[in-house]
Amino acid sequence: MTSAQSIKFESQDQGEETARADLYGLLATLLYAPPSQTLLDTIGSAAVQGESVLELAWADVVAACKAAQQEAVREEYELLFVGVGKPEVMLYGSFYLSGFLMEKPLAELRTDLSLLGLQRSDDVVESEDHLASLCEVMRYLIASDDVVHANLAAQEKFFNTHMRGWVLDCCNALEASSNARFYKPVARLARVFFEVEMQAFDMA
Repeated sequence: MTSAQSIKFESQDQGEETARADLYGLLATLLYAPPSQTLLDTIGSAAVQGESVLELAWADVVAACKAAQQEAVREEYELLFVGVGKPEVMLYGSFYLSGFLMEKPLAELRTDLSLLGLQRSDDVVESEDHLASLCEVMRYLIASDDVVHANLAAQEKFFNTHMRGWVLDCCNALEASSNARFYKPVARLARVFFEVEMQAFDMA
C-alpha cells in the first residue's frame, strides 16, 4: 500500500515519477478492496495544493476520505463492485473490450505479464485484468529498479495495450452511478489521471 501523504504533483526533477507510481498504487488499493479507517484517515489528512484539474480531483478525494466512515464505504464498495449476480460497475478489462469476462484480452494480458516476469500472487482472488491489478502493474513499471522491463517504453506499451481502450469507460460508469458517493471522486481522480497519462504518452 502506498502512502497517500507522499503523493505530490511536482515537476519532473522533483519526483513526478514517484508521484505517478504512488497514485497508481493508491488507486489499486482503493479499487481492490474497501479501505480501512486508517487509510481513509491517512488520505483525509494528506496535503492539498494547486489548481490543476488533477490537483483539484485529488483534493476532492481527500475531502471525501476526511468525511468517510469505514463501514459505509465497505457497504458502498460491495453494492457497486460485488453485489448479487452482475456487479453494477465492472472493473475488468475483458468485460469492456470483449463484452465478457475471462476472454481473449485476459489471455493476451497474461502473456504480456509473463514476458515482464510477473504473475498473479496466490493470495489474489481477482483476475489480472481487474483495474486494481493493472494499476499495480503500472506502479511496478514506474517504480521498479528493473531497467530491462521497467522503463517508459514498457509503461507506454502496457498502458496502451491493456488499459487505454477501456479505463475511461470504466471511470465514467462509476462516476455516473447513483450509488457512488465515496467512489465518485475516486472515479473522477482516476479518469483525470488516466487522461493525463494518455496525453503524456502521446507526446513521448
